[in-house]
Amino acid sequence: MVIALGGNALIREGQRGAISEQFENVHKSLDGIIYCLKQGYTVVITHGNGPQVGQMLLMVEASKAQVPELSLGVCVADTEGTIGYMIQQSLTNRLRKEGNDRCVVTLLTQVIVDKNDRAFHNPTKPIGPFFTREEAERLHREKGWHIVEDAHRGYRRVVASPNPLNIVEERAIKNLLKAGDIVIAAGGGGIPVILKEDGTLEGVDVVIDKDLASSVLARDIKAHCLMMLTGVEHVFYNFKQPDERPISTLTVGEALKYLEEGHFPPGNMGPKIQAAINFLNWGGELVIITSIDKVQEALEGKTGTRIVK
Repeated sequence: MVIALGGNALIREGQRGAISEQFENVHKSLDGIIYCLKQGYTVVITHGNGPQVGQMLLMVEASKAQVPELSLGVCVADTEGTIGYMIQQSLTNRLRKEGNDRCVVTLLTQVIVDKNDRAFHNPTKPIGPFFTREEAERLHREKGWHIVEDAHRGYRRVVASPNPLNIVEERAIKNLLKAGDIVIAAGGGGIPVILKEDGTLEGVDVVIDKDLASSVLARDIKAHCLMMLTGVEHVFYNFKQPDERPISTLTVGEALKYLEEGHFPPGNMGPKIQAAINFLNWGGELVIITSIDKVQEALEGKTGTRIVK
């Protein structure tokens, strides 16, 4: 199983995102992972990093007169390590309390994208904090940022987000799983790189959607299930509209139809639905989308949204 933790696993609504808050939130998100391990699943954990990358870019902007600026790609790598550390330590401590000595490993993961992907010219991926409309207009004027409304929740900066193609460290992840380890990989969608003509890798300043990267990772390790944990218990038709309603089950065909009809916003639920479609078309068997505190009930079929072939 690949378990993809949403950004709200670390920074909850209304929080500033202090490290102490993030550690506390990670502790609260472990019950579902522990339950999956007890059910006999081999587990790979992925996670979002949008709020953390956004915060880091704000720090870079504020300190550029004192220290050299960091690129977006380096910020992605930095946050992948930081968040991986928090999950790794928290999960290790929880396992030890339960008498389980399994090793938890964070692997900095490079993910290959196509340098000719059209997404390079069409920023769509939200990162960082939410802004008011006035703040968004000011930041667009002053910094030239691309800022859009994000699913009726406020305004956020968007950056280019090309499709993930391959996981560079795929073999290492498989070897760790064979050794019985729990692996944290492709955090924040992984560190985006392109493959040059001479076979070398080079980082690019974009971000990869973590759910799309999770589906590629799940494909490559031949996972049975992809579980995406987010801030809502179900996928909804017409989310936050007067006629919204939860969806309990979708087939691939239905998911594709509703995605094409625009029911799932590109900066929010859209990538999750596309990731589900991709994974099932590649040979996966089950996708579950639910909230972080409903893992057991979702696995038992009592809640959440299940997407099947």
